[in-house]
Amino acid sequence: MAHPAQLGFQDAASPVMEELLHFHDHALMIVFLISTLVLYIIIAMVSTKLTNKYILDSQEIEIVWTILPAVILVLIALPSLRILYLMDEINDPHLTIKAMGHQWYWSYEYTDYENLGFDSYMVPTQDLTPGQFRLLETDHRMVVPMESPVRVLVSAEDVLHSWAVPSLGVKMDAVPGRLNQTAFMISRPGVYYGQCSEICGANHSFMPIVVEAVPLEHFENWSLLTLEDA
Repeated sequence: MAHPAQLGFQDAASPVMEELLHFHDHALMIVFLISTLVLYIIIAMVSTKLTNKYILDSQEIEIVWTILPAVILVLIALPSLRILYLMDEINDPHLTIKAMGHQWYWSYEYTDYENLGFDSYMVPTQDLTPGQFRLLETDHRMVVPMESPVRVLVSAEDVLHSWAVPSLGVKMDAVPGRLNQTAFMISRPGVYYGQCSEICGANHSFMPIVVEAVPLEHFENWSLLTLEDA
């Protein structure tokens, strides 16, 4: 999860987020090189009184500064389109979960099971135990198996919400009357935090998302225990 004074992204916990981090570094390096070149030209133009007539009027240099930006845009656009298609790809998910946004909590329904569903509320500050995070912890976590494709169907019952977990590279709008879908596969076990990312009313800041990834055997045990409790 994020920590104070963090400048970069959270550590990637899914293959898609790893691709997003690589693309971010790729684009940032191009921007850094362009910025350095422009800064050098500005300093050179300001600090010297010499004038080069070939720079002021030259067909060759005009061709270069027309074609070069186009090539740079292609170098940015191609990997960007590749990741966009990867993010929309949903192939044979092992588990489907329906996430419904409410004012102001989330409810989860495991559609592959008959009666497996629960509401997920934020834990109030006064009820937190040592080691839990304020405004991020929930009373029921969304438990999923690691290294398994998981599809999440996202919708809302009242106003616009957005189901987002940064470390998984997932952000999907929850629109009343519409069913959106996204997918992820978590690479390692852990607990991953997110929040509603669409302003949805007075308590918008108080509807966190907690995804817990566990090995498949532990997930099966958890689902059996949850069904028995229900």
